[in-house]
Amino acid sequence: MISLLVKERLYLNEVVLGTAFGVLMGPHVADIFNPRSWTTATNTLTLEVMRVVLATGLFAIGVELPRTYMAKHAKSLLVMVVPTMAFGWGISAVFIHLLFPRLDFISALAISACLTPTDPVICAAIVGGSFAIKNVPVNLRRLLAAESASNDGLAYPFLSISIYLTTEVSRRTAIGKWFLIGWLYQVILGIILGAVIGFAFSRLMKFTHHKGFIDRESFVAQYLALAIFTIGIASTLGTDDLLAAFAAGSTVSWDGNFNLQIENEVFSSVIDLVLNCACFIYIGAWLPFDQFNSPELGITPGRLLALFMCLLVLRRIPPLLMLYNWIPEIRSWKEALFSGHFGPMGVGAVFISTLALNRLEDPQSPPQNQQQFLAACLQPIVSFIVLGSIVTHGLSIPFFSFGRTLSSRTLSLSRTLTRQNENVPDWLLWARRDPLPPGTAAHSHVDVEQQAEPNATKHDDMSDTATMHAAPEVENPALGIAGMLDKRGPGALSLSRRTSQVNPYDSDEGVSGPSSLGVDDVLAKAGPHVASADGGVADERPLGVEEGDDTETVRSPRKAVRFPESQ
Repeated sequence: MISLLVKERLYLNEVVLGTAFGVLMGPHVADIFNPRSWTTATNTLTLEVMRVVLATGLFAIGVELPRTYMAKHAKSLLVMVVPTMAFGWGISAVFIHLLFPRLDFISALAISACLTPTDPVICAAIVGGSFAIKNVPVNLRRLLAAESASNDGLAYPFLSISIYLTTEVSRRTAIGKWFLIGWLYQVILGIILGAVIGFAFSRLMKFTHHKGFIDRESFVAQYLALAIFTIGIASTLGTDDLLAAFAAGSTVSWDGNFNLQIENEVFSSVIDLVLNCACFIYIGAWLPFDQFNSPELGITPGRLLALFMCLLVLRRIPPLLMLYNWIPEIRSWKEALFSGHFGPMGVGAVFISTLALNRLEDPQSPPQNQQQFLAACLQPIVSFIVLGSIVTHGLSIPFFSFGRTLSSRTLSLSRTLTRQNENVPDWLLWARRDPLPPGTAAHSHVDVEQQAEPNATKHDDMSDTATMHAAPEVENPALGIAGMLDKRGPGALSLSRRTSQVNPYDSDEGVSGPSSLGVDDVLAKAGPHVASADGGVADERPLGVEEGDDTETVRSPRKAVRFPESQ
């Protein structure tokens, strides 16, 4: 009922609101919605819920990217994904090992692998919001969406090497399984499987639509059905189902025909919104708040908070600041900083951590070995980082919006105070003032205006005419600008002869450079036609003096008065 107000005015998305609602309805507050009480196999339930939501989101990103986007931007994605993930994986493991010394470095790598990927659901909700659409370049938004979809599936190799090193006795066996199973079977075969399914369905739907066997609504239904079908086959074969779903979404819209058929359809957006809301309500109720303080495991809120701050600053920002020169879509260090900050951890982290728990021993109390200790510490650490990321990244856009609003209000107040102190029209604040000779009153134009007759025409600060309040003749509007500039006092204002807007920040010369032109020069150049009652033709142009083929223009911010060129 208030979703439009919340999204368009407060810039709050379903990620923050769904999580907050889940926490309130969960077992730690209202105790109405408790997923852990539904079944004893809570990890399996959580894994499948996250799998369906992630697969649908990844398939949607692949479909919504422009045709052949992955082929055209493969170099940028390769530079952005692989080094950034490797750096974040290593630096996160270092801080985890330092803050939780009972975890060895291999176990720290396993936890770090869960926090390495960028969550595509949170990223799509933030980057696809109205604030980002207005303020973030479209090429950067597409790159962040494609990067979040790619690195989510690539978390499998980072996790598998850590799990194999933890569970296998021989490191040689662990590395061999990691290469054969983690890379060749899961990643490579998953990508090929998804691409083949997407390409085959693209051709099949195009053929049936040409024959008149399928309608537009059926195309939209494939949006969800094909995503679930892909992850079903990939999960059955044991390959990387997340990369398979993204590859299927990219190839099914490779020629643009699928996008054309579902254009202007809101069903897919509704499905994404419903799944995302349900997923984050589930996460909010699932969060293990009672495990955030477990001194017997060395887990305390202070250490968790310190770990989150280190990851927030050092996980993505340093590598992107070093590599953005090799990524054409990132054009400045500010965009690199923005891309580094918006690397949220959410659904993907919960999915990977739950997948890791299914491959580890069930922990006893107290844990008997390092594998059980890793299984006991994995979920509390990952879930706290996920909660911090949802709050931080979900509220970043509202804080940015509030900061811009506060800045604009401060500038408006400053300009208002400046106008009150200067007592001159605001469009003349950039004009150059002639130096005052000794003994001249600084505000003589104010005294002249106060001495004018009671029936004189008053001009406010935002007048459409070029009023300068420099002589008592301003009471006669028929004189036009010639009457206003006829009798210049020593404290009057002069204009600068420029071919563009008079603003010291628009040029290296400023308004007081060697090309400065006073109003007497303007009158001399304009010729005998200046004093005509017509004044000329007004148009919308900025302050300044501009030459043309047959006109000479004196400009104010709202209107300019043109005079015929002297013969």
